[in-house]
Amino acid sequence: MALLDVRLYGDPILRRKAMHVQEVTPELRRLISDMVETMFHQVGIGLAAPQVGIPYRLLVMDDGKGGARALVNPVITQRSGSVVDEEGCLSLPGIYADVERSKSVTIEATDEDEQPINIEATGMQARVIQHEMDHLDGILFIDHLSPVARDRIKQKIQKHGFPKERRSRAFAL
Repeated sequence: MALLDVRLYGDPILRRKAMHVQEVTPELRRLISDMVETMFHQVGIGLAAPQVGIPYRLLVMDDGKGGARALVNPVITQRSGSVVDEEGCLSLPGIYADVERSKSVTIEATDEDEQPINIEATGMQARVIQHEMDHLDGILFIDHLSPVARDRIKQKIQKHGFPKERRSRAFAL
């Protein structure tokens, strides 16, 4: 396994729509393992393939039990409710903001063994899935903010770079 470089805000791959995974190969399984290792090393709870420079519809997330799960070609089939909570992102280190997301989602995907899986997620798991799936479509969490809030963050990053310390209770996704 190997640690991968997490792409930071400004990298063009973070704005591209990821491609459908055609087949789970041994190389893709290795990538999944590397992504899991990278996610935990970065103290994250989710990581999408574009964040490590790979343009595939693939994400990994903390399973809440000390391990991780991979979602290949995930699709949200149902949404309900709405909740606002603070988010951060490994590609925007030290930046946090309140983001509105669906309270619960239903997902269809395949796992790393190409077995179909259905997930009904609520709470933090639903937030992680939505955040990471946004990455697969070239969307960052700051895109959900008002234009004024988003511009303030962009100007702060351009002027001062990313903050060196974490000042938030949010997990990085």
